[in-house]
Amino acid sequence: MVDTAIFDVDGTLVDTNYHHALSWFRAFRRFDITKPMWEIHRAIGMGGDQIVSHLAGADVERRLGDDLREAAGEEFAELIDEVRPFAGAHDLLAEVRDRGFRLVLASSGKQHDIDHMLDLLDARELAHDWTTSSDVERTKPAPDLVEVAMTKVQGATGVMIGDSTWDCIAAGQLGIPTLAVRTGGFSIDELTDAGAAQVFSSLIELRERLDETPLHRAG
Repeated sequence: MVDTAIFDVDGTLVDTNYHHALSWFRAFRRFDITKPMWEIHRAIGMGGDQIVSHLAGADVERRLGDDLREAAGEEFAELIDEVRPFAGAHDLLAEVRDRGFRLVLASSGKQHDIDHMLDLLDARELAHDWTTSSDVERTKPAPDLVEVAMTKVQGATGVMIGDSTWDCIAAGQLGIPTLAVRTGGFSIDELTDAGAAQVFSSLIELRERLDETPLHRAG
């Protein structure tokens, strides 16, 4: 039986995927590199340590990786005040907590970004713990972030709630199933092909159908 619910934050609980895509597009443009926005979007969900080489190759990562990550962070800082939680995010977290699950928010964002998201979600009193980029050396699709999330709450068996293919891949490497929501802009086929056990159109639908998932009651 599942005892831990691991929630991705960006793209799952808060509507940030397109803000991040635009931030990376602008960051690359600072260095005269143009990447198609659709390609950038399909990489969102990866951490900053992975996304540069994935999108632009190992040579660009070697020469410009740190500068690009800094630039993307600066660009996102200009947009963060426009970010809003998805409808039903707080209520879903509260419902899962009330059902007796250990609740951990798994993010590879910087501490100040996570603080902002926690306040947006009014989740500080709901989450048992959360992660930031400082907790791991490798981010998704590596499984490290999911593993640390489980360790932080001393979970025995977990389920991942995410929006991207990278969430599914990372959790799958640890044998943890993913409940995927389409809030990040990925298709049903993309999510199921990446290993999602179930796909929901929204957080509201997921909450309405919790009894059909491993979150029907705590283990």
